[in-house]
Amino acid sequence: MTNFVRLTDRVVVEVAGEDRTTFLQGLLSQSVEGLAGGEVRYGGLLTPQGRLLFDLFILGRTEGVWLDVAASRRDELIARLRIYRLRARVEIRPVDAAVWVCWPERPVSERPGPEWIADPRRPGLGWRAWAPSEPPQETATLADWRRRRLSFGIGDSEDFDFDKDYPVELNFDRVDGIDFAKGCFVGQETTSRMKRRGQVKTRLTAIRFEGPPPPRGSEVLNGELRAGEVRSGVDGLALALLRQDRIDGDLTVDGRPVTVAEPLPG
Repeated sequence: MTNFVRLTDRVVVEVAGEDRTTFLQGLLSQSVEGLAGGEVRYGGLLTPQGRLLFDLFILGRTEGVWLDVAASRRDELIARLRIYRLRARVEIRPVDAAVWVCWPERPVSERPGPEWIADPRRPGLGWRAWAPSEPPQETATLADWRRRRLSFGIGDSEDFDFDKDYPVELNFDRVDGIDFAKGCFVGQETTSRMKRRGQVKTRLTAIRFEGPPPPRGSEVLNGELRAGEVRSGVDGLALALLRQDRIDGDLTVDGRPVTVAEPLPG
């Protein structure tokens, strides 16, 4: 069985026009050069100080580039891109395109159809589709997708504090969300320096516990020392931004013992 869910919390912005590639190449943490039609990459738009503003799926299309962004932040993304547009020959507009995800009950390599593209953040996580010509019937819920994603240790917009977190703290370097070889982009200097010097003191980390998820912002403690805070969760599983020098030892959240899951590779 394959689980299908429409992500009502994600929407699409199109960047079209003859300068779209050079325009986006100088802005996003991920390279868009050579992006083929039907290819998707993951990345972000940062502040000049290197903090995350928007997490994005970047979809190549013959007539433009689609940016899959959190629905609550679409208008802000459009406004930000238009600030950077200057004299670039690009058009930036919202698109009425449904965003879908699916994943199988058992690990399989075959995608469910030609319009479905593997999620680039982690092998086996699932597939994504934008405005499929034959929308499937929903067989799962957003909560089911959240559990699936958290089980892979993958963060999403609900786990990020925009304009505060650095992308490497959110594991963008471990989910192929940053192209360190692409050259300059907004926030590139801080991002590259943190990675190069190993100055990543905190990271988004999966934790396990008994019972319902703690509220967002709940403290994770190492003894009496603060180790971090919960960002989102489901029963028995959550993502927390944790200090990496305090993940060993007796961790608790809301008085409950916590086990740290294996970190993302990379």
